[in-house]
Amino acid sequence: MSVPGEARQVRIALVDDDSALVTMLERRIAALRWEHETFTYPPGPDQLAAMRLHALVLNPELSGLDYLERVAGAIPALAILAVCRLTPVADRVRALRGGADDWITKPCHPEELVARIQAVLRRRRIADVLFEEGPLTAGELTIRPDQFDAYVGEEAAGLSRKEYDLLRQLAAAEGRVLEREVIYQRVWGYAMVRGDRSVDVFVRKLRNKLERISPRWRYVHTHFGVGYRFAAERQDETGMGPGEPERTGGEGPTRPELRLSVPVTR
Repeated sequence: MSVPGEARQVRIALVDDDSALVTMLERRIAALRWEHETFTYPPGPDQLAAMRLHALVLNPELSGLDYLERVAGAIPALAILAVCRLTPVADRVRALRGGADDWITKPCHPEELVARIQAVLRRRRIADVLFEEGPLTAGELTIRPDQFDAYVGEEAAGLSRKEYDLLRQLAAAEGRVLEREVIYQRVWGYAMVRGDRSVDVFVRKLRNKLERISPRWRYVHTHFGVGYRFAAERQDETGMGPGEPERTGGEGPTRPELRLSVPVTR
């Protein structure tokens, strides 16, 4: 099984003291000719950043969830896979919301784990070409893929990796409404479970951060019962933008105000 772009040397780190799993996984990684390093303790985020890794396979029992969240915040481009014994749902949800790309429950087969690493890298690489042409500007906002963040002038929104991925997917839709299930599949990489409110939670966080740095504009619009739409719409003096009728069955979304800094080849 190959991953697009896998001709580039893949570099991963393993943080686990489960010698049996690590040994089997190292053999499989060696067969793929990936570079890897194994730790039986959680190395500092600076040390991981210096290694220029593509993926981190991490046992949260060894490191703790706080460590996972710190690494995800410090290295937003790093794919993180948590591998752990059966744990409460709350811990798995926290890890996925805190920056993990996948959670694998032990015992697991090393072949499945390698396949999941490849799947995460594939999703990340596909996502990384969305805005490879350059920054995208909408209203006062500039979305910068080189920084995994959005800016108004020099002020950053301070987006997490998941919030940035969410914004990028919405903006790439060019004003079309994306259903919640589609957003979840593209950002989290799984089919959305009935009743899961992760998309709504992250949209609220994203919207708050964008409106903090650009209070005169609204960017993320709700289509109740369907999903969300990205369009830069200036708010009037009452704080309501032209997209407000969509909340009460109005005539539909306005034309999005989007500008790419360089032409996009379709």
